[in-house]
Amino acid sequence: MAYIIFPLIILIFFYFFSSKVSPIPYFPTNKADLDKIVKALDMKKDGVILDLGAGDGTVIFAAAKKAYQDNLNTQFFAIDVNPILIAYMWLRRLFHPNKANINLILGDMFKVDYATILKKYSQRVFYIYISPWFTEATAHMINDQKLDATIVSYFYPVENKKEDLKITGVHDIYIYKS
Repeated sequence: MAYIIFPLIILIFFYFFSSKVSPIPYFPTNKADLDKIVKALDMKKDGVILDLGAGDGTVIFAAAKKAYQDNLNTQFFAIDVNPILIAYMWLRRLFHPNKANINLILGDMFKVDYATILKKYSQRVFYIYISPWFTEATAHMINDQKLDATIVSYFYPVENKKEDLKITGVHDIYIYKS
């Protein structure tokens, strides 16, 4: 049995942290900052939140729960390139009270057609907690596509851009309004 389990653990570890699978390694959100992150998303009725590089979905599921409790019809999109993480989020979604408003997309966040997703929402928020070398590229992609959205970045600020608001936590949260 150990002959099967040990290689499986190594394979899963490699899959989560390999740049061959994803150039952005998986790092979980610090739970102590979760309430501050959800508040920073500033959810509105009939808005949309997109989590780019969603990982295990911690932020999306916490925000969707809060939206459900507050009777908001906010839509949530979790986008990740890692199929194991998408499968994990799919299982979590099965038991979530707001599962009808949680959408999962397996794919490269730089290749998603955001204009199609966003066209019917006036309040648009992108949440990113990704490696610093992708934070700026992601912010540029959002701005270059003229998506008219707020960007909430956890841990890493967008280089050469002044945040509209900074929330101090275990790790800082940077808010950039369009």
